[in-house]
Formats: sequence, structure tokens, C-alpha cells
Amino acid sequence: MIRAVLFDLDGVVRHFDRDPDLERRHGLPDGAIAQAALAPALLDDVTCGRITRAEWIRTVGERLGSPEAAAEWGRTPFHVDPDLLELAAELRSLGLITAILTNGTDTIPQEAASCDLDQHFDPIFNTAEIGFAKPDPRAFTHALNALPLPGDAVFFTDDSPSKLIGAREVGMHAHAFTGIRPLRAALRDAGVPVAGRT
Repeated sequence: MIRAVLFDLDGVVRHFDRDPDLERRHGLPDGAIAQAALAPALLDDVTCGRITRAEWIRTVGERLGSPEAAAEWGRTPFHVDPDLLELAAELRSLGLITAILTNGTDTIPQEAASCDLDQHFDPIFNTAEIGFAKPDPRAFTHALNALPLPGDAVFFTDDSPSKLIGAREVGMHAHAFTGIRPLRAALRDAGVPVAGRT
């Protein structure tokens, strides 16, 4: 029986309001910021807590040759999906734990508090604190030990299918997030009696 639902943060619970003209304004080619910021070794360093978010953004600026572009990108605003908050409230009303596991940075606690995420999801697991990033099974094992629950009692959803591999390795139910309607359907298929509305 599912006793906890574990959500990815970015791309599921919250979404960044990207400025499509940012790179053009700074004389950079399209996709340059993402290419620099998401370079595997650098991304692993920040999401495993080996460097801070500030150091990450500074390094991105150095690689781009434009600290100003990186700094502006680092200030990109975000919003929380109200449909996900509604679902979280419904799950809690059913007696389930709602939690987050994010490949995050050292500023996740402040970011979560700024939009009251900690009122809807508790605990919020941050890989920058855990030391292992998804899909490493050790990140998921950390969450299971902290809850504490066996893998088959946890439903995990992430918008990056590659991240589901680690969840499945520790026995979690895993769902590739594509929207609220398919997520609700997957939860019902897993035995969680959530409503079918969008």
C-alpha cells in the first residue's frame, strides 16, 4: 500500500519563468547557458553539495564569458503549480506523506520557504545535503531511511525519465511526469484513491 508520494521539484512542482531573450540580449547563442550550466561534471558538483549555487553561477559566467548573463539567469523567477498543491493537499487528507526529492543546491531551503512549499511537502530532501544526486539509488535510499518506509510503500514521480531508474532499483513505484491528469491516473492505478479531475 502506498503511504508516501515523493515528488521531483523542478519541472513537476515548480516551474521557472524563462526569458527567451536573455541570451540574445547578452550576445550569446541560443542554448549556451543551459549547455554551460548543465555540463554533467559541474551539475554533479552543485547537486551533490561540493560547490554552492553562487559558485555554480559564477563558473557558468566564466565559461560563457558573460558573468552578467549568468547572474541574470540565476535570478530567473519561478512559480509553483497550483494543481500540484491541490493534489498534495488531497493526498495529505487521505493520510499520505507528501515529500520532495530534488537534485538541488544549497539554497533550496530558502527557496522552499519563500513559497511555503514546506507547508505542503514534508520532508523536502535535497541532494546537495544528501551528497548523492538522482538517479543514484543512494539518494532514494536516504529518503526511504528518513521516512522511514520500504520502497514499495513510496510512489515517486519525476519529469526526467532517467531519474526513475534509481527509484525503481530501491523498489519504489515510479512514474514519468507529463502532467497532472496522467499523474492522478497513475496514482489511482497504484491504489491511491485520488479524484480524476485535472
